[in-house]
Amino acid sequence: MTVSRKENNKKIALIIVAIMAAAGFMGVMQTAFAQNSGEQTSVNAVSEEVSEEKAVSGGEEIVRAIVGIEKGIDRVIDGTENWGEEHNINPVQFLKNIGKSTGFYKMFLQSKEEAEAEALAKEEAEKAASKANNTDWGTAPGWQSFIMMAVGFLIVYLGAAKGFEPLLLIPIGFGTILINAVGAGMGNLPDGMLAIIYKAGVGNEFFPMLIFMGIGAMTDFGPLIANPKTALLGGAAQFGVFFTLFGVAVMNIFGLNYNILQACAIAIIGGADGPTSIYVSGKLAPELMAVIAVAAYSYMALVPMIQPPIMKLLTTKKQRMIHMDNPREVGKVEKTLFPLVLLVLTILLLPPAAPLIGMLAFGNFVKNCGCVERLSKTMENELMNIVSILLSLGVGSQMTPEKIIRGESLGIIVLGLVAFAVATAGGILMAHFMNLFLPKNKKINPLIGSAGVSAVPMAARVAHKVAQSEDPSNFILMNAMGPNVAGVIGTAIAAGVFIATYGGL
Repeated sequence: MTVSRKENNKKIALIIVAIMAAAGFMGVMQTAFAQNSGEQTSVNAVSEEVSEEKAVSGGEEIVRAIVGIEKGIDRVIDGTENWGEEHNINPVQFLKNIGKSTGFYKMFLQSKEEAEAEALAKEEAEKAASKANNTDWGTAPGWQSFIMMAVGFLIVYLGAAKGFEPLLLIPIGFGTILINAVGAGMGNLPDGMLAIIYKAGVGNEFFPMLIFMGIGAMTDFGPLIANPKTALLGGAAQFGVFFTLFGVAVMNIFGLNYNILQACAIAIIGGADGPTSIYVSGKLAPELMAVIAVAAYSYMALVPMIQPPIMKLLTTKKQRMIHMDNPREVGKVEKTLFPLVLLVLTILLLPPAAPLIGMLAFGNFVKNCGCVERLSKTMENELMNIVSILLSLGVGSQMTPEKIIRGESLGIIVLGLVAFAVATAGGILMAHFMNLFLPKNKKINPLIGSAGVSAVPMAARVAHKVAQSEDPSNFILMNAMGPNVAGVIGTAIAAGVFIATYGGL
């Protein structure tokens, strides 16, 4: 049975790689054909503009831009021609932006003029996001829609036959199939069902917020409260998120077109958190939401395949067999106060993360306060199921060839995998580092570091399963839940940092 399952996993992985390769090849070919047909006209037009600019001011800046158009990190990224210094990656400015985004600053130090300027900048950013979200991607040939339908059926197969996150992948797969059914019109505004679903809650923050509320109602923060140091493992796993920013720069060297806003949205995939990925992409890069969401949910589903090889590579058998005491029993008062304290700290220190953390805290408080059990059950069952169906169908509705069969889409899939792998490794390496300072009888099983990604509770279960494969008597599930729920908070904070820094640009 085990061999058969491994063989099936290898086949599935090969199918996914083949689809990625096909999508990348067609995306590159489309770009090449477009350049061949319009390259000379574009070059002549730009050359005329350069000559005219030279006559006025020497045109040195434009000349540098033209020299960099071919490839390289210095070229002008499409859509960023009019960007100023505020978009540059400046560590000092980054810290200033974070400082000015805190609740302390906004409530006690911000002047009226600054508040008005910030409101105006936010309004302009929302207009730009709305414009990007309504980009006309054109119409792809019918055969490409056929390929996307085949991808939809593959997604359904992975969910139904292989059990990879079926609650998410099956609706995403059907959404993909239906949106690519030529002539069905399910994505047509204003009456297409999938278009209505997307506009109602996917293209904004509504559905992700409801999902976080449900996650809060389903989450037990007890293991984290009982062992607070495991929060360091959840924080270390976020290294994958920030590492991906450098990966985006590398992709740009090879001719892809990602700006800093898109880079931030792509990087959140490293947290293995679908709702947060949708939320951030909606704020910063709505034009990439479809492929970012599918990549995030796909890697969440493939946790049992992706993480174990990394875990075994970075640990020895002796380390994987480390036994840990079960966390202490956490009382009701602690569990009830925790979401309130978390919410207050978020509002004071990082308000842009308050929507995500706030809904998480709301759901968790309702679960633990004990006086509204009906609401808690509704959040974690009926409401969660309904919103998951609608959100997944809405994500699938964006799986059209105009958006997916592009070189940039293939780059996002690759970057997402790298981010997820680095996040897994980051948590494990932090566990090794912590063990250097812990007493011999209090060592951490480094496998629980891999659960620092916010795929709850799957990542914790995978860590527990790998530990039991070495020693069936080793139960680390509750210990792994600490960094796992910390990862949910960590990814939301990382999202808040990105939005605080670039959300108003």
